[in-house]
Amino acid sequence: MPLPRPAELLPPDAGSLSAPAVHRLAAGPATLHLLPEEAVDAFAARVGGTDVLSEAERERWARLRGAGARRRHLGARLLVRHALSAHDGRPPERWHFTTGPWGRPELPPPDQGLRFNLSHTEGLIACVVTPVGGCGVDVEGVPARPDALTHLPPHLAPAERAALDALDGAARAVRLTELWVLKEAYLKALGTGLTRPLSSFTFRDGGPPGAGQPGGVALTVDDPRLPAAEAATWRLRLLRPGPRHVLGVALQEAATGGPVPAPPPGPPRT
Repeated sequence: MPLPRPAELLPPDAGSLSAPAVHRLAAGPATLHLLPEEAVDAFAARVGGTDVLSEAERERWARLRGAGARRRHLGARLLVRHALSAHDGRPPERWHFTTGPWGRPELPPPDQGLRFNLSHTEGLIACVVTPVGGCGVDVEGVPARPDALTHLPPHLAPAERAALDALDGAARAVRLTELWVLKEAYLKALGTGLTRPLSSFTFRDGGPPGAGQPGGVALTVDDPRLPAAEAATWRLRLLRPGPRHVLGVALQEAATGGPVPAPPPGPPRT
């Protein structure tokens, strides 16, 4: 199917922001937090910088080569704490993380009812947080790079390749990036990453988003590896956070667009 036009979230001068922008994405409590890379230094100074990170995170940050890589890594680690604190209320320095079976950072018990996912690329950092269901986010610069235009299309589903072949030039490069962020967001939400073929699932129109959500069409997933009832709980959105980036978000919601039932609560925090 043709992809919907991405919903615009941020003004062209998003780089002038000095704090994350927050957008509510569904009828439930899921939120998307966006931090322009140009704002990382001011944001880090305001929230405590590397002092907020764990020792392991500081060691990894110090090993990174290049000022840009270090800036985006620090911005992502601070943004996720800021986003989680907005849902939970605890101080940012109180958050600790573990690594899931597929290498995805997660919250340890008893905080596993709160789900999050991070993505960053040159110029922008994104974090999605929800207390119900799974979530995934991916952000990329547009248009796609020449190497992606060469190597990525053969891994897509036949209908997606045909839709790309009908486009030329910049339109083809933009569409490929849009497909990529949707695919990546969904696989990150499932927790499998790129261990699954990109051709093993596709998207279709899921109807308009609910009240209070950003404009644009919500997509559903056709995934033969999931039971039909489970596949029906997934909604994906294609967003344009400024002129230089495109972003995909995957959220697990009820078929009506509301949140899926909350998971059983963990033991009380001490």
